[in-house]
Amino acid sequence: MALRLDQRDAGFARAFDNLVNRRRDAAEDVGEAVAAILDDVRRRGDEALIDHTRRFDGMTTDARGLRIDRAEIEAATAACVQDDLEALDFAAERIRAFHARQMPRDDLYTDALGIRLGVRWQPIEAVGLYVPGGTAAYPSSVLMNAIPAKVAGCARLVMTVPTPKGVVAPLVLAAAARAGVDEVWRLGGAQAIGALACGTASLRPVDKVVGPGNAYVAEAKRQVFGRIGIDMIAGPSEIVVVADRTAVPDWVAADLLSQAEHDVRAQSILITDDAALAEAVERAVERQLQGLERVEIARESWAREGAVLLLETLDDAPALIDALAPEHLELMVADPDGLAAAVRRAGAIFLGHHTPEVIGDYVGGPNHVLPTSRSARFSSGLSVYDFLTRTTLLGCDAASFAALAPGALTLARAEGLHAHAAAVAVRGSDAA
Repeated sequence: MALRLDQRDAGFARAFDNLVNRRRDAAEDVGEAVAAILDDVRRRGDEALIDHTRRFDGMTTDARGLRIDRAEIEAATAACVQDDLEALDFAAERIRAFHARQMPRDDLYTDALGIRLGVRWQPIEAVGLYVPGGTAAYPSSVLMNAIPAKVAGCARLVMTVPTPKGVVAPLVLAAAARAGVDEVWRLGGAQAIGALACGTASLRPVDKVVGPGNAYVAEAKRQVFGRIGIDMIAGPSEIVVVADRTAVPDWVAADLLSQAEHDVRAQSILITDDAALAEAVERAVERQLQGLERVEIARESWAREGAVLLLETLDDAPALIDALAPEHLELMVADPDGLAAAVRRAGAIFLGHHTPEVIGDYVGGPNHVLPTSRSARFSSGLSVYDFLTRTTLLGCDAASFAALAPGALTLARAEGLHAHAAAVAVRGSDAA
Protein backbone atom coordinates (compact mmCIF):
# COMPACT_ATOMS: atom_id res chain seq x y z
CA MET A 1 0.00 0.00 0.00
CA ALA A 2 1.26 3.48 -0.87
CA LEU A 3 2.13 6.01 1.81
CA ARG A 4 -0.90 8.04 2.95
CA LEU A 5 -0.39 11.57 4.32
CA ASP A 6 -3.22 13.77 5.60
CA GLN A 7 -2.59 17.48 5.94
CA ARG A 8 -4.82 17.58 9.03
CA ASP A 9 -2.44 15.28 10.92
CA ALA A 10 0.11 16.87 13.24
CA GLY A 11 3.02 15.05 11.66
CA PHE A 12 2.21 15.95 8.06
CA ALA A 13 4.98 18.53 7.57
CA ARG A 14 7.71 16.23 8.87
CA ALA A 15 6.41 13.23 6.91
CA PHE A 16 6.24 15.32 3.73
CA ASP A 17 9.83 16.50 4.23
CA ASN A 18 10.90 12.87 4.56
CA LEU A 19 9.10 12.07 1.32
CA VAL A 20 10.77 14.96 -0.49
CA ASN A 21 14.26 14.10 0.73
CA ARG A 22 14.10 10.34 0.31
CA ARG A 23 16.79 9.04 -2.03
CA ARG A 24 15.49 6.79 -4.77
CA ASP A 25 18.54 6.39 -6.97
CA ALA A 26 20.29 3.05 -7.16
CA ALA A 27 22.61 2.27 -4.27
CA GLU A 28 25.08 0.47 -6.54
CA ASP A 29 28.68 1.61 -6.15
CA VAL A 30 29.95 1.24 -9.68
CA GLY A 31 32.48 4.07 -9.74
CA GLU A 32 35.62 1.90 -9.69
CA ALA A 33 34.27 -0.57 -12.25
CA VAL A 34 33.30 2.23 -14.60
CA ALA A 35 36.65 3.99 -14.18
CA ALA A 36 38.43 0.76 -15.12
CA ILE A 37 36.31 0.33 -18.26
CA LEU A 38 36.85 3.93 -19.34
CA ASP A 39 40.60 3.61 -18.81
CA ASP A 40 40.64 0.38 -20.81
CA VAL A 41 38.84 2.06 -23.72
CA ARG A 42 41.26 5.00 -23.60
CA ARG A 43 44.27 2.68 -23.70
CA ARG A 44 43.17 -0.09 -26.05
CA GLY A 45 40.47 1.53 -28.17
CA ASP A 46 38.68 -0.83 -30.55
CA GLU A 47 40.26 -3.89 -28.93
CA ALA A 48 38.72 -2.94 -25.59
CA LEU A 49 35.31 -2.35 -27.23
CA ILE A 50 35.44 -5.80 -28.84
CA ASP A 51 36.33 -7.46 -25.53
CA HIS A 52 33.65 -5.63 -23.52
CA THR A 53 31.01 -6.30 -26.17
CA ARG A 54 31.81 -10.01 -25.96
CA ARG A 55 31.83 -9.92 -22.15
CA PHE A 56 28.67 -7.90 -21.52
CA ASP A 57 26.57 -8.47 -24.65
CA GLY A 58 27.62 -12.02 -25.52
CA MET A 59 28.47 -10.97 -29.06
CA THR A 60 31.72 -11.69 -30.89
CA THR A 61 32.71 -9.30 -33.64
CA ASP A 62 35.66 -7.42 -35.07
CA ALA A 63 36.06 -3.64 -35.20
CA ARG A 64 34.27 -3.40 -38.55
CA GLY A 65 31.27 -5.28 -37.17
CA LEU A 66 30.77 -2.79 -34.35
CA ARG A 67 29.13 -0.36 -36.76
CA ILE A 68 25.64 -1.11 -38.06
CA ASP A 69 25.69 -0.34 -41.77
CA ARG A 70 23.02 1.24 -43.94
CA ALA A 71 21.95 -2.11 -45.41
CA GLU A 72 21.14 -3.53 -41.97
CA ILE A 73 19.21 -0.40 -41.04
CA GLU A 74 17.19 -0.58 -44.27
CA ALA A 75 16.49 -4.29 -43.70
CA ALA A 76 15.34 -3.59 -40.14
CA THR A 77 13.05 -0.82 -41.34
CA ALA A 78 11.55 -3.13 -43.96
CA ALA A 79 10.81 -5.68 -41.22
CA CYS A 80 8.80 -3.17 -39.16
CA VAL A 81 5.01 -3.16 -39.08
CA GLN A 82 3.70 -0.39 -41.31
CA ASP A 83 1.42 1.00 -38.58
CA ASP A 84 4.45 1.33 -36.31
CA LEU A 85 6.37 3.24 -38.96
CA GLU A 86 3.45 5.58 -39.58
CA ALA A 87 3.16 6.26 -35.84
CA LEU A 88 6.89 6.92 -35.76
CA ASP A 89 6.58 9.41 -38.61
CA PHE A 90 3.62 11.11 -36.92
CA ALA A 91 5.59 11.48 -33.68
CA ALA A 92 8.71 12.68 -35.49
CA GLU A 93 6.80 15.38 -37.33
CA ARG A 94 5.29 16.74 -34.12
CA ILE A 95 8.58 16.61 -32.21
CA ARG A 96 10.40 18.36 -35.06
CA ALA A 97 7.77 21.11 -35.34
CA PHE A 98 7.79 21.82 -31.60
CA HIS A 99 11.57 22.02 -31.35
CA ALA A 100 11.91 24.13 -34.49
CA ARG A 101 10.00 26.89 -32.68
CA GLN A 102 12.67 26.92 -29.96
CA MET A 103 15.50 27.97 -32.28
CA PRO A 104 16.97 31.26 -31.04
CA ARG A 105 18.10 34.08 -33.29
CA ASP A 106 21.41 35.87 -33.28
CA ASP A 107 21.14 39.32 -31.70
CA LEU A 108 23.56 42.00 -32.94
CA TYR A 109 23.18 45.68 -32.09
CA THR A 110 25.00 48.96 -31.35
CA ASP A 111 24.28 50.68 -28.05
CA ALA A 112 24.09 54.39 -27.23
CA LEU A 113 27.88 54.64 -26.74
CA GLY A 114 28.55 53.23 -30.19
CA ILE A 115 29.69 49.84 -28.86
CA ARG A 116 28.81 46.81 -30.95
CA LEU A 117 27.35 43.92 -28.93
CA GLY A 118 25.71 40.66 -29.74
CA VAL A 119 25.01 37.01 -29.19
CA ARG A 120 25.65 34.35 -31.81
CA TRP A 121 24.38 30.76 -31.68
CA GLN A 122 26.18 27.79 -33.25
CA PRO A 123 25.33 24.07 -33.27
CA ILE A 124 27.57 21.60 -31.47
CA GLU A 125 29.55 19.80 -34.15
CA ALA A 126 29.23 16.15 -33.05
CA VAL A 127 26.77 14.61 -30.59
CA GLY A 128 26.52 11.08 -29.25
CA LEU A 129 23.17 9.49 -28.43
CA TYR A 130 23.02 6.54 -26.05
CA VAL A 131 19.95 4.31 -26.50
CA PRO A 132 19.12 1.36 -24.21
CA GLY A 133 18.97 -1.95 -26.08
CA GLY A 134 18.39 -5.64 -25.67
CA THR A 135 14.87 -6.55 -24.60
CA ALA A 136 14.07 -2.85 -24.20
CA ALA A 137 12.97 -1.03 -27.32
CA TYR A 138 12.69 2.74 -27.05
CA PRO A 139 12.34 4.27 -30.51
CA SER A 140 10.68 7.27 -28.86
CA SER A 141 13.93 8.02 -27.04
CA VAL A 142 15.76 8.01 -30.36
CA LEU A 143 13.37 10.63 -31.73
CA MET A 144 13.40 12.78 -28.60
CA ASN A 145 17.20 12.92 -28.45
CA ALA A 146 18.10 12.97 -32.13
CA ILE A 147 15.53 15.35 -33.61
CA PRO A 148 16.40 18.41 -31.46
CA ALA A 149 20.06 17.86 -32.32
CA LYS A 150 19.27 17.84 -36.02
CA VAL A 151 16.97 20.84 -35.70
CA ALA A 152 19.83 22.68 -33.98
CA GLY A 153 22.06 21.88 -36.96
CA CYS A 154 24.51 19.37 -35.46
CA ALA A 155 26.62 18.06 -38.33
CA ARG A 156 27.28 14.58 -36.95
CA LEU A 157 24.98 12.48 -34.77
CA VAL A 158 26.33 9.16 -33.52
CA MET A 159 24.06 6.58 -31.87
CA THR A 160 25.23 3.69 -29.71
CA VAL A 161 22.90 0.85 -28.77
CA PRO A 162 23.77 -2.43 -27.01
CA THR A 163 22.83 -5.52 -29.01
CA PRO A 164 22.85 -8.56 -26.67
CA LYS A 165 23.52 -11.70 -28.73
CA GLY A 166 23.48 -9.40 -31.75
CA VAL A 167 19.80 -8.50 -31.34
CA VAL A 168 18.52 -4.95 -31.79
CA ALA A 169 14.91 -3.82 -32.04
CA PRO A 170 14.13 -3.03 -35.72
CA LEU A 171 11.98 -0.04 -34.78
CA VAL A 172 14.95 1.55 -32.96
CA LEU A 173 16.98 1.41 -36.17
CA ALA A 174 14.04 2.72 -38.17
CA ALA A 175 13.72 5.63 -35.75
CA ALA A 176 17.43 6.38 -36.13
CA ALA A 177 17.07 6.58 -39.90
CA ARG A 178 14.01 8.80 -39.72
CA ALA A 179 15.60 11.13 -37.16
CA GLY A 180 18.71 11.68 -39.27
CA VAL A 181 21.27 9.75 -37.22
CA ASP A 182 24.53 9.56 -39.17
CA GLU A 183 26.22 6.58 -37.49
CA VAL A 184 24.88 3.64 -35.46
CA TRP A 185 27.21 1.46 -33.36
CA ARG A 186 26.70 -1.85 -31.52
CA LEU A 187 27.95 -0.54 -28.20
CA GLY A 188 26.44 -0.39 -24.74
CA GLY A 189 27.34 0.36 -21.16
CA ALA A 190 30.26 2.42 -19.90
CA GLN A 191 32.38 1.30 -22.85
CA ALA A 192 30.03 3.09 -25.25
CA ILE A 193 30.33 6.33 -23.29
CA GLY A 194 34.11 5.91 -23.19
CA ALA A 195 34.28 5.42 -26.95
CA LEU A 196 32.12 8.47 -27.59
CA ALA A 197 34.20 10.60 -25.23
CA CYS A 198 37.71 9.46 -26.15
CA GLY A 199 37.32 8.00 -29.62
CA THR A 200 39.03 4.94 -31.08
CA ALA A 201 40.63 4.08 -34.41
CA SER A 202 37.16 3.33 -35.79
CA LEU A 203 34.91 5.76 -33.92
CA ARG A 204 35.71 9.46 -33.87
CA PRO A 205 34.89 11.17 -30.55
CA VAL A 206 31.95 13.52 -30.07
CA ASP A 207 31.55 16.78 -28.19
CA LYS A 208 28.52 15.87 -26.09
CA VAL A 209 26.59 12.74 -25.07
CA VAL A 210 22.86 12.58 -24.36
CA GLY A 211 20.45 9.77 -23.61
CA PRO A 212 19.34 7.51 -20.74
CA GLY A 213 21.04 4.38 -19.44
CA ASN A 214 21.63 2.15 -16.44
CA ALA A 215 23.79 2.90 -13.40
CA TYR A 216 26.99 2.16 -15.35
CA VAL A 217 26.03 4.52 -18.15
CA ALA A 218 25.05 7.26 -15.71
CA GLU A 219 28.33 6.92 -13.82
CA ALA A 220 30.32 6.89 -17.06
CA LYS A 221 28.64 10.13 -18.12
CA ARG A 222 29.50 11.62 -14.76
CA GLN A 223 33.16 10.64 -15.13
CA VAL A 224 33.64 11.90 -18.69
CA PHE A 225 31.92 15.23 -18.04
CA GLY A 226 34.41 18.01 -18.61
CA ARG A 227 36.16 16.14 -21.39
CA ILE A 228 32.83 16.27 -23.22
CA GLY A 229 29.41 17.63 -22.33
CA ILE A 230 26.46 15.58 -21.09
CA ASP A 231 22.75 16.26 -20.88
CA MET A 232 22.00 15.16 -17.31
CA ILE A 233 22.34 12.31 -14.83
CA ALA A 234 18.86 10.81 -14.96
CA GLY A 235 17.27 9.12 -11.97
CA PRO A 236 14.14 6.97 -11.64
CA SER A 237 10.96 8.24 -13.31
CA GLU A 238 8.39 10.18 -11.29
CA ILE A 239 4.93 11.64 -11.62
CA VAL A 240 2.72 13.85 -9.47
CA VAL A 241 -0.98 13.88 -10.28
CA VAL A 242 -3.10 16.65 -8.76
CA ALA A 243 -6.78 15.74 -8.91
CA ASP A 244 -10.00 17.24 -7.61
CA ARG A 245 -13.53 15.86 -7.53
CA THR A 246 -13.88 16.36 -11.31
CA ALA A 247 -11.26 13.65 -11.94
CA VAL A 248 -12.08 10.09 -12.99
CA PRO A 249 -10.47 7.66 -10.50
CA ASP A 250 -9.68 5.04 -13.14
CA TRP A 251 -7.89 7.65 -15.26
CA VAL A 252 -5.85 8.88 -12.30
CA ALA A 253 -4.90 5.32 -11.33
CA ALA A 254 -3.85 4.47 -14.88
CA ASP A 255 -1.61 7.52 -15.06
CA LEU A 256 0.04 6.75 -11.72
CA LEU A 257 0.76 3.19 -12.86
CA SER A 258 2.13 4.37 -16.21
CA GLN A 259 5.21 5.55 -14.32
CA ALA A 260 5.24 2.83 -11.66
CA GLU A 261 5.77 0.16 -14.31
CA HIS A 262 9.11 1.72 -15.31
CA ASP A 263 11.10 0.70 -12.28
CA VAL A 264 10.68 -0.34 -8.65
CA ARG A 265 12.26 3.01 -7.73
CA ALA A 266 9.85 5.04 -9.86
CA GLN A 267 7.62 7.33 -7.84
CA SER A 268 3.91 8.05 -8.33
CA ILE A 269 2.21 10.61 -6.09
CA LEU A 270 -1.43 11.71 -5.93
CA ILE A 271 -2.31 15.08 -4.42
CA THR A 272 -6.02 15.70 -3.84
CA ASP A 273 -8.44 17.57 -1.59
CA ASP A 274 -11.13 14.90 -1.95
CA ALA A 275 -10.94 11.92 0.45
CA ALA A 276 -13.50 9.95 -1.53
CA LEU A 277 -11.46 10.37 -4.71
CA ALA A 278 -8.28 9.29 -2.92
CA GLU A 279 -9.92 6.08 -1.75
CA ALA A 280 -11.42 5.41 -5.18
CA VAL A 281 -8.03 5.89 -6.83
CA GLU A 282 -6.34 3.51 -4.39
CA ARG A 283 -8.96 0.86 -5.14
CA ALA A 284 -8.54 1.46 -8.90
CA VAL A 285 -4.78 1.06 -8.62
CA GLU A 286 -5.15 -2.33 -6.94
CA ARG A 287 -7.66 -3.42 -9.56
CA GLN A 288 -5.60 -2.24 -12.54
CA LEU A 289 -2.42 -3.82 -11.23
CA GLN A 290 -3.93 -7.23 -11.88
CA GLY A 291 -3.95 -6.67 -15.64
CA LEU A 292 -0.42 -5.31 -16.06
CA GLU A 293 2.31 -7.31 -17.74
CA ARG A 294 4.87 -5.63 -15.48
CA VAL A 295 2.71 -6.13 -12.41
CA GLU A 296 5.52 -7.05 -9.99
CA ILE A 297 7.55 -3.95 -10.85
CA ALA A 298 4.53 -1.64 -10.69
CA ARG A 299 3.25 -3.15 -7.45
CA GLU A 300 6.60 -2.79 -5.70
CA SER A 301 7.01 0.76 -7.00
CA TRP A 302 3.55 1.77 -5.74
CA ALA A 303 4.04 0.12 -2.34
CA ARG A 304 7.59 1.35 -1.86
CA GLU A 305 7.61 4.82 -3.42
CA GLY A 306 3.98 5.74 -4.06
CA ALA A 307 2.11 8.29 -1.95
CA VAL A 308 -1.33 9.83 -1.56
CA LEU A 309 -1.42 13.34 -0.12
CA LEU A 310 -4.81 14.52 1.15
CA LEU A 311 -4.99 18.31 1.50
CA GLU A 312 -7.61 20.53 3.03
CA THR A 313 -7.52 22.72 -0.06
CA LEU A 314 -5.64 22.57 -3.37
CA ASP A 315 -4.55 26.16 -2.75
CA ASP A 316 -1.71 24.51 -0.81
CA ALA A 317 -0.74 22.24 -3.72
CA PRO A 318 1.70 24.59 -5.56
CA ALA A 319 4.05 24.86 -2.58
CA LEU A 320 4.16 21.07 -2.21
CA ILE A 321 4.68 20.60 -5.95
CA ASP A 322 7.56 23.08 -5.96
CA ALA A 323 9.18 21.19 -3.08
CA LEU A 324 8.85 17.90 -4.98
CA ALA A 325 9.94 19.51 -8.29
CA PRO A 326 8.58 16.49 -10.18
CA GLU A 327 9.66 15.25 -13.56
CA HIS A 328 6.02 14.96 -14.69
CA LEU A 329 3.07 16.92 -13.29
CA GLU A 330 -0.50 16.16 -14.32
CA LEU A 331 -3.23 18.62 -13.37
CA MET A 332 -6.53 16.71 -13.48
CA VAL A 333 -8.58 19.55 -12.03
CA ALA A 334 -11.38 21.87 -13.08
CA ASP A 335 -8.96 24.76 -13.74
CA PRO A 336 -5.62 23.27 -14.82
CA ASP A 337 -4.31 26.51 -16.37
CA GLY A 338 -4.91 28.45 -13.17
CA LEU A 339 -3.09 25.87 -11.08
CA ALA A 340 -0.23 25.59 -13.60
CA ALA A 341 0.34 29.33 -13.38
CA ALA A 342 1.08 28.97 -9.66
CA VAL A 343 3.64 26.16 -10.12
CA ARG A 344 7.29 27.14 -10.54
CA ARG A 345 9.17 23.83 -10.39
CA ALA A 346 8.24 20.94 -12.67
CA GLY A 347 9.91 19.27 -15.64
CA ALA A 348 6.72 19.15 -17.71
CA ILE A 349 3.09 20.01 -16.94
CA PHE A 350 0.15 18.17 -18.50
CA LEU A 351 -3.05 20.18 -18.52
CA GLY A 352 -6.47 18.67 -17.91
CA HIS A 353 -8.16 15.28 -17.80
CA HIS A 354 -7.44 14.39 -21.43
CA THR A 355 -3.68 15.00 -21.32
CA PRO A 356 -2.05 11.93 -19.78
CA GLU A 357 1.72 12.05 -19.44
CA VAL A 358 1.95 9.14 -21.88
CA ILE A 359 0.87 11.45 -24.71
CA GLY A 360 3.96 13.48 -23.91
CA ASP A 361 6.12 10.37 -24.00
CA TYR A 362 5.34 9.77 -27.64
CA VAL A 363 3.41 12.19 -29.79
CA GLY A 364 2.72 15.43 -27.91
CA GLY A 365 5.73 17.31 -29.28
CA PRO A 366 7.62 18.57 -26.21
CA ASN A 367 10.63 16.54 -25.18
CA HIS A 368 10.19 13.61 -22.81
CA VAL A 369 13.79 13.77 -21.56
CA LEU A 370 13.16 15.62 -18.31
CA PRO A 371 14.92 16.43 -15.02
CA THR A 372 14.40 13.89 -12.23
CA SER A 373 15.26 13.66 -8.53
CA ARG A 374 14.12 17.25 -7.85
CA SER A 375 16.56 18.66 -10.40
CA ALA A 376 13.70 20.60 -12.00
CA ARG A 377 14.61 23.17 -9.33
CA PHE A 378 17.64 24.12 -11.42
CA SER A 379 17.44 22.40 -14.81
CA SER A 380 15.07 21.86 -17.69
CA GLY A 381 14.06 19.18 -20.15
CA LEU A 382 16.08 18.46 -23.28
CA SER A 383 15.69 21.06 -26.03
CA VAL A 384 17.51 22.56 -28.99
CA TYR A 385 19.44 24.71 -26.49
CA ASP A 386 21.27 21.57 -25.34
CA PHE A 387 22.75 21.23 -28.82
CA LEU A 388 23.80 24.86 -29.30
CA THR A 389 26.62 27.00 -27.97
CA ARG A 390 26.29 30.72 -27.38
CA THR A 391 29.07 33.18 -28.12
CA THR A 392 28.96 36.86 -27.19
CA LEU A 393 30.41 39.59 -29.40
CA LEU A 394 31.85 42.94 -28.29
CA GLY A 395 33.40 45.61 -30.51
CA CYS A 396 34.72 49.10 -29.75
CA ASP A 397 36.13 51.79 -31.99
CA ALA A 398 38.44 54.50 -30.64
CA ALA A 399 35.61 56.71 -29.45
CA SER A 400 33.56 54.01 -27.71
CA PHE A 401 36.74 52.54 -26.17
CA ALA A 402 37.46 55.94 -24.66
CA ALA A 403 34.00 55.94 -23.08
CA LEU A 404 34.57 52.55 -21.40
CA ALA A 405 38.27 52.74 -20.55
CA PRO A 406 38.17 54.83 -17.35
CA GLY A 407 35.74 52.43 -15.65
CA ALA A 408 37.72 49.36 -16.72
CA LEU A 409 40.99 50.93 -15.60
CA THR A 410 39.61 51.82 -12.18
CA LEU A 411 38.24 48.33 -11.55
CA ALA A 412 41.42 46.59 -12.77
CA ARG A 413 43.53 48.66 -10.35
CA ALA A 414 41.05 48.04 -7.52
CA GLU A 415 41.47 44.30 -8.05
CA GLY A 416 45.26 44.58 -8.08
CA LEU A 417 45.52 43.29 -11.65
CA HIS A 418 48.09 45.70 -13.01
CA ALA A 419 48.60 43.95 -16.35
CA HIS A 420 44.87 44.26 -16.91
CA ALA A 421 45.13 47.98 -16.21
CA ALA A 422 48.11 48.29 -18.53
CA ALA A 423 46.16 46.67 -21.40
CA VAL A 424 43.72 49.57 -21.12
CA ALA A 425 46.24 52.33 -20.43
CA VAL A 426 48.55 51.38 -23.31
CA ARG A 427 45.86 52.27 -25.80
CA GLY A 428 45.93 55.97 -25.09
CA SER A 429 46.70 58.68 -22.60
CA ASP A 430 43.01 59.50 -22.32
CA ALA A 431 42.43 56.12 -20.68
CA ALA A 432 45.23 56.61 -18.19
